Amino acid sequence: MTAATDVLTDALGRVRENVHAVVEGLSRDQLAERLDPDANSIAWLVWHLTRVEDDHVAGVAGTDQLWQADGWAGRFALPLDGNDHGFGHSREQVAAVVVDGDLLTAYHDAVHARAVEYVESLTDDDLARVVDRRWDPPVTMAVRLVSVVDDCAQHVGQAAFVRGILERR
Repeated sequence: MTAATDVLTDALGRVRENVHAVVEGLSRDQLAERLDPDANSIAWLVWHLTRVEDDHVAGVAGTDQLWQADGWAGRFALPLDGNDHGFGHSREQVAAVVVDGDLLTAYHDAVHARAVEYVESLTDDDLARVVDRRWDPPVTMAVRLVSVVDDCAQHVGQAAFVRGILERR
């Protein structure tokens, strides 16, 4: 491990802690509740951030996503495409993500464990490797992983905000 991978591992761990905190003790209905017909639910936000982490880490690692490979798509049984991770979802698609908290956190824990295992295997040279040339400048492994952490942190923060409002109703 390197100092950079230590930081990434710590950041991913903080996301995991916050995912558990935001989901803990909420019912399926509370997780699916939306503050507005166009708003995202806690369930959708946690599912989406976990799908993004699964998709992006698998992409740079050159592995299959746990969503399909470990049968999470079947366990969630959502009426969505099997490769869906939530980008551009309509209000109907957001509303379709209705699941129990235990399932959400179990999937997140599996994705987190795999991401940490992968990140801990990286060297400074790995982090400097270009993984996506579609951008200018091209995206390195480090930049992609920071983007994953940033996206996850934003979404878990949004979920915590929704939870705070729901608790005050």
